[in-house]
Amino acid sequence: MFNPRLIKLVPNSIHFIIHTVLYQWMGLLFNILATFSTAFLIEGLFFDKLTTSSLIIAFGLIILAIVVRFITNIKATRASYYASSEVKNKLRSLIYNKLLELGIHYNEEVSTSKVVQMASEGVEQIDIYFGRYLPQLFYSLLAPITLFIILSFLNIKVAFILLVCVPLIPISIIAVNKFAKKLFHKYWASYTGLGDHFLDNLEGLTTLKVYEADEHYNEVMNTDAEHFRKITMKVLTMQLNSITLMDLIAYGGAAIGIICSLIAFGNGSISLSETIIFLLLTSEFFIPLRLLGSFFHVAMNGMAAAKNIFALIDIESKDEIATTQAFKNGDIQISNVNFSYDEDRQILKDISMSIKQSSFVSIVGESGCGKSTIVSLLMGFNKCFEGHISIDGVPLGSIDSKSFMENVCIVKHQNYLFKGSIRHNLLMGNKNATDEALLEALKQVNLYDFVMSEGGLDFMLTEGASNLSGGQAQRLALARALLHDASIYIFDEATSNIDVESEGIIYNIIKTLATTKTVILISHRLANVVESDTIFVLDKGKLVEQGTHEELLAHGKTYSNLYMSQQNLENIFEGGHQNA
Repeated sequence: MFNPRLIKLVPNSIHFIIHTVLYQWMGLLFNILATFSTAFLIEGLFFDKLTTSSLIIAFGLIILAIVVRFITNIKATRASYYASSEVKNKLRSLIYNKLLELGIHYNEEVSTSKVVQMASEGVEQIDIYFGRYLPQLFYSLLAPITLFIILSFLNIKVAFILLVCVPLIPISIIAVNKFAKKLFHKYWASYTGLGDHFLDNLEGLTTLKVYEADEHYNEVMNTDAEHFRKITMKVLTMQLNSITLMDLIAYGGAAIGIICSLIAFGNGSISLSETIIFLLLTSEFFIPLRLLGSFFHVAMNGMAAAKNIFALIDIESKDEIATTQAFKNGDIQISNVNFSYDEDRQILKDISMSIKQSSFVSIVGESGCGKSTIVSLLMGFNKCFEGHISIDGVPLGSIDSKSFMENVCIVKHQNYLFKGSIRHNLLMGNKNATDEALLEALKQVNLYDFVMSEGGLDFMLTEGASNLSGGQAQRLALARALLHDASIYIFDEATSNIDVESEGIIYNIIKTLATTKTVILISHRLANVVESDTIFVLDKGKLVEQGTHEELLAHGKTYSNLYMSQQNLENIFEGGHQNA
């Protein structure tokens, strides 16, 4: 059972698979040596012909065989690990790169839950295929032949009978394979389908409750779960039956070998020591193929997972189908854009904005006015809008997704930091960055001293960066964004809900970036947008004003009212603190 494409994907793994088989084969040879020594030792004891020197030699060979087998087992396990680890890394990289290629709308082609299942359990199953199944397959072919050649010098007839019984196990595996292949395909389809429905229902749980549809979908989920239970039980039943069949063949073949050996001993064809050798080594003909049968079921699951992974990798991205262009920095033009999530609620109404290259602009307005929606459209998170958005005259949809993501960076008020070291989190911004560059980025966001006091770049973050304060986490996310060195930076409420010190540091970096980059700032706190080249003011989805801070204050309209209201509130807050 080979998948040529999977094997060609990681040619270096073949090298480690060969090493695994060779170490197993060496272990077999020394096991045979120990068996011969034990047999001659027993024969010597039985006929009282054992001398001190022969006893020492026999024990010495047995101890040597045990030591060598111990070493070869360790070496084989290590080689097996290296054979499988490369394919895991390779497949996950391919999945990740394919998702980048498909862009943020990858879920139009494949569901998120299916991707997660393929990248986790699916890859783990393929890991066993490389690390266990393939080495065992080659060793299962090599071991019986080796044993036959050695034992044929003792008695060719018994050795041949054992060799003839061996192919019965792979024949049973082939017979099971035809049925198992279809069954595992159904199993994976049911498994991923259940995951899809569960994720969809979980994300839309609030909506289901509002429309009182949760009971119906609960029944649907129960039906899907029951179907998955039944298909899982079929898989387990098939595995149990096939294992039982292989056990019967393996133990039956070993029994035939033992009986033939005893008959040959009774006829005087073989000596006592030779009989003992046959008795001890008969099972070695069948054990490798029996283990292969055990790994076979996992390998079949891995093949089903590989089929799904390659189906994902083979998806042609829409960027490949359409004529795309590499990102080119320039002015951002938003023209007559309308957007709504549903027909009854229009979020953006005929929005037009012109953002000059290397300028500092801000988009402000009350909550729910559409600020973050504009960001979503600029980042390509939502494509179903009316109007036009272009960068340097090129429509947003015509820019290559990978090139776009390399040149446009968003920093939100909640940026995910992964469990792991500071170094690994920062390298996500620029995987080629040196430690010096990482430390310089930390200095820019005033985190250098803190990080160095905690162990440097190897300081481990806990899940969700819970061992950092909100301000520290936000500054670390900003350091990662700085390492990305994008042409356009979008800050979506990046300074909300953090301490005053962190807010000041982040704002100073934003102002510095604005001297060389295009910076778009979304902020509810208008004191942060005062120095913007242009401020766009939204109200209920409409662009009602635009201009500099001074110009908008002079107009005395929406922006002026919002700004003065915030100033009054801050003055009252500060006055309250002073009185206290």
